[in-house]
Amino acid sequence: MKLIVGLGNPGQKYEMTRHNLGFMLIDRLFEKANGYRFRNEANAEVAQIDFAGERVLLVKPQTFMNLSGNSVRPLLDKYGESATANVIVACDDVALPFGMLRVRGRGSAGGQKGLQSIIERLGSQDFPRIRLGIKPEHAVSNLPDFVLSQIPRREHQQLEQMLDRAIDAVEAIIKNGVERTMSLFNERVKEENSDK
Repeated sequence: MKLIVGLGNPGQKYEMTRHNLGFMLIDRLFEKANGYRFRNEANAEVAQIDFAGERVLLVKPQTFMNLSGNSVRPLLDKYGESATANVIVACDDVALPFGMLRVRGRGSAGGQKGLQSIIERLGSQDFPRIRLGIKPEHAVSNLPDFVLSQIPRREHQQLEQMLDRAIDAVEAIIKNGVERTMSLFNERVKEENSDK
């Protein structure tokens, strides 16, 4: 079974923060598939759904971001035959412009603490991930405060579009594989000083 893992922090105060885009994607997938209910397992909220022609397990670790791997490891062992290729992780990415997403088949955590925890617990970087852009338009003095801040209403339409596109990317990974999905979904980040 494939595990679709969305990263975030549990609790109402984090619900609409930039750091919780992974949770938002999982909730959207649950609604789209008319999921029955989430249950608690391995310190995560999990739900089995039918999606993209397969039975998949939606996962929202409840460990707080930095310990996400503690939930993913036992769930992968139980449902995904311990194969890292059976995990798809969705998380925020402060290096990508807001609204952009990037699909990767492997790689480092790039400073994303939840992704780093999963890499450490799985002992591998070889698993697909969808990174959802949250880069601020202007320099911020405190990055942790920024990622844990609420997404303003004026950005909600763009947020919805990004989440819809991410759902399409998850479906494409399951149906067509990571390489094909990368070619369809990845965009170049425009150079900020492209006129120079």
